[in-house]
Amino acid sequence: MIVGGDVGGTKTLLGLFDAGPPEEERHARPRIVATHSYATSAYGSIGEILDEFRRAIGRPLSVQAAAIGVAGPVKGNAAKLTNVSWDISASEIAAGLGTTRVQVLNDLEAMANSVEVLTSDEMCVLQPGAPRADGSAAVIAAGTGLGQALLYRVAGRLQPLASEGGHADFAARTDREIELVRMLRERYGRAEVEQVLSGPGLVNLHRFTHRGGECDMLAGVAEADAPPRITQAGLGGRCQQCADALRMFVSAYGAEAGNLALRGMATSGLYVGGGIAPKILPALQTGQFMDAFLAKEPLRELLEQVPVKVILNPEAGLLGAAIHAQELAGRPA
Repeated sequence: MIVGGDVGGTKTLLGLFDAGPPEEERHARPRIVATHSYATSAYGSIGEILDEFRRAIGRPLSVQAAAIGVAGPVKGNAAKLTNVSWDISASEIAAGLGTTRVQVLNDLEAMANSVEVLTSDEMCVLQPGAPRADGSAAVIAAGTGLGQALLYRVAGRLQPLASEGGHADFAARTDREIELVRMLRERYGRAEVEQVLSGPGLVNLHRFTHRGGECDMLAGVAEADAPPRITQAGLGGRCQQCADALRMFVSAYGAEAGNLALRGMATSGLYVGGGIAPKILPALQTGQFMDAFLAKEPLRELLEQVPVKVILNPEAGLLGAAIHAQELAGRPA
């Protein structure tokens, strides 16, 4: 058996999978046996969650390999989570699962592993494009934070490369976004992409569109619960400033996705993952996302050929981690 994991700022998913197909099919989709979800902040470490996971499985585990995607930069097979005060190391995971074949991955690197095995009903096409079989790809995912990863074509396969692009500077495109940058700088000292494109980023946009006034939709609501309230109010038209914040979010999301597609020459596809995109899918389908994605003259024609797809499978990161674990299990000891 193999174990995949997806550790985010809000929730952690762990899954037990079959060890995988024979060598020549090593990159096929692993078969899931069991998954369990945990509220990340309710635990003090990944070790505590692994203890819960073993108890939930209810039988002794013989784990050949494990790969865990984490929301933070990975160095030396260890990571410090960006939005949770945790350190995660391969040695801690190895002790918890009883295997020496362990890899800690950036969460978007893990998610990127899944794009070649996702089925058509697990994605929503925003632009069909004209994918190149020899091209590279990219993944962008807004959730508790913002993640980005590139996928380079090597020997016919897409190989993910992690990044911390969500913490790059936010690029204002309009006078209004310049005003937003000023607000973010006053609040945080600098304006980074994640402060706009994430759950907390949507709250920042809400603050911006409600300056000088209060929103009844958020009365008595904790900040962690605010993004879905803003989304619901915006999609339902119950608050015009919330709708305005959501429109700003969608436009900025499309623009940043276009930036990433250009940086990685993603002629095989640009994939939009994360927890937010499926929840705001009607807003992504209005055309505003793609208008911003394509507004990159003189390279609009290039971007019109890039397939753009929203990942609907909420366990794509877990699946991608399992794919990596499957590869680890097949390597010589």
